[in-house]
Amino acid sequence: MQQTKQGLFTVAAAIAIQLTLGIAYIWSVFQTGIANSIFGGDNAAASLTFSLLLATLTIGSVIGGKLAVMFSTRLVVFAGGIILSAGFLLASFVTEEAAWLLWVTYGVMGGVGMGFTYSTTIACAQKWYPHKKGLVTGVIVSALGFGGVVFTPIVERLIVSFGGQGAGEPKAFLVLSAVFFVVCTIGSVFLKNPPAGHMASVISSASAPVKTAEDRTPLQMLKSPKFYLVTAAFMLGCIGGLMMIGFAKPIAVAKGMAETATVGVLAISMFNSLGRLLWGMVSDRIGRKNTILVLLAGGSVLSLFVNMSQGVWVYILIALIGFFYGGLLSTFPSLTADLFGAKHMATNYGFVLLGFGTGAVISSQVAGSYRNVAAEADDISLMFPAFVIASCCAAAGMAIMLILKGMSKRKQNKGGANHDRPTA
Repeated sequence: MQQTKQGLFTVAAAIAIQLTLGIAYIWSVFQTGIANSIFGGDNAAASLTFSLLLATLTIGSVIGGKLAVMFSTRLVVFAGGIILSAGFLLASFVTEEAAWLLWVTYGVMGGVGMGFTYSTTIACAQKWYPHKKGLVTGVIVSALGFGGVVFTPIVERLIVSFGGQGAGEPKAFLVLSAVFFVVCTIGSVFLKNPPAGHMASVISSASAPVKTAEDRTPLQMLKSPKFYLVTAAFMLGCIGGLMMIGFAKPIAVAKGMAETATVGVLAISMFNSLGRLLWGMVSDRIGRKNTILVLLAGGSVLSLFVNMSQGVWVYILIALIGFFYGGLLSTFPSLTADLFGAKHMATNYGFVLLGFGTGAVISSQVAGSYRNVAAEADDISLMFPAFVIASCCAAAGMAIMLILKGMSKRKQNKGGANHDRPTA
């Protein structure tokens, strides 16, 4: 009973922390104001702030995962909250004269702080429920997506109350800094890894057979071809979703819906969250690789409809892209644990997140550059090639996943373990 309570406390704390991390996914609320007030109207330079946060999240995850094994998840998450809070605090003082400092504070410090908290909380919760990795991971990371729904209207109101677009963003950063500090430091107190033998006990008592992978150290994982395939597929698959997250509001405004453009941010945040939850459960049933193939196919097709969507269809398309993209963020952590084990999952997933971080930088530069062209000509259709590139990348990711499936089948035929079983 005591262990059950601690497991629930751990998941609840992870959900609260991930909810606040969802603030990162409302960057498009800041995009236009920051681009105009700090970066002289350069959309690519402004969106690089968001991409650097996502890219350095991978570095923070690797370092945080290592430290969690050496010390404790609780201590690492506490430190991550401090770094993240400090990054947003310092970002509130950045001016146009030293615009690059926003990349350092919001981008690098924010990303490292997020990394310390992101994969470590996922890995900790997975250890309590090894027989339901997809569900537990989906619940936790869906909170991150839902954070966008919760904080979008709050941040919009803060920006307006602090002087409006182009003036209110710095003070909004200051408020968010306090939120990160309070939630992450208090939440860290309730995080704890299960006692030795807990995972084996749960697996042996499960009603359905649970396949578990041999625990691979980060060095062993880096020697495996599967790591590079998984990381490359992650990089290619997330580009379209990241483009839409960063530019949902500007796209809606450019399509003549300025009065309701915030709906675009809410739509992608809500369905991003829903996708993380539902696709995590689906992956427990049909397998991680099959789920990822479906997600990549959906993202590839949907990206091709960005240009032709009008009216309410813009918001429907934004929501659907968020729904498929969100599934990737709940399925890849479980796939990493399936392939390389649970013991070093926080660090191992940090390395896999290098693909996500690389995709973030690529998406911001490609989408930002085409957005600049579209803004100069006052024609949003000129941004469409960015989403065609995203569609092609997702299709390439599908090809990589098919190669990975083929490798698993050959290993199974030779008598090896199949780690793509739905219950894995």
